[in-house]
Amino acid sequence: MLNALAEKLKRRARDDFKGRHFEAPLIIQAVTWYLRYPLSYRDLESLFAERGFDVDHATINRWVLTYAPMIDKRLRRFRKPHCGSIRVDETYIKIRGQWRYLYRAVDKQGTPVDFLLTAHRDLAAAKRFFCKALKDCPLLAPDKIGTDGASVYPAAIKDGVAGGILTPKVTHRV
Repeated sequence: MLNALAEKLKRRARDDFKGRHFEAPLIIQAVTWYLRYPLSYRDLESLFAERGFDVDHATINRWVLTYAPMIDKRLRRFRKPHCGSIRVDETYIKIRGQWRYLYRAVDKQGTPVDFLLTAHRDLAAAKRFFCKALKDCPLLAPDKIGTDGASVYPAAIKDGVAGGILTPKVTHRV
């Protein structure tokens, strides 16, 4: 069964890399190294030059922008279910000179469930966060959600239950 799944993913991946100058494994390796390790595009350019591949850092940038969301979407299905309880909060951080809200959720062991970076701290952002974190993964729907005292979370959780993203028996704790 795993072999059939692997073959299906390979067939689907072949179509994603049509028309590229480099082979799919090289592109995936570059994107994986960039996402997994603290390497710059120029570091990756020199790593590939050592291995005999002439790849420009701008090309690697385009690969990351193109294929990172695709890799995230495919790997999201294989996340492990958490322990049934998550803690959600948001913090205010400065990115490129602008203040943004970082919504984040962690389980009991401190493993990150998901995050969302947004310009506003409102009901629409909270709904978008729950939708992003739980939309495609019904096994990851928590039984208990712990939040800070923000007034938008009860309404966002209620809308999540109505939309089928959260189970009706979910408990909200402040």
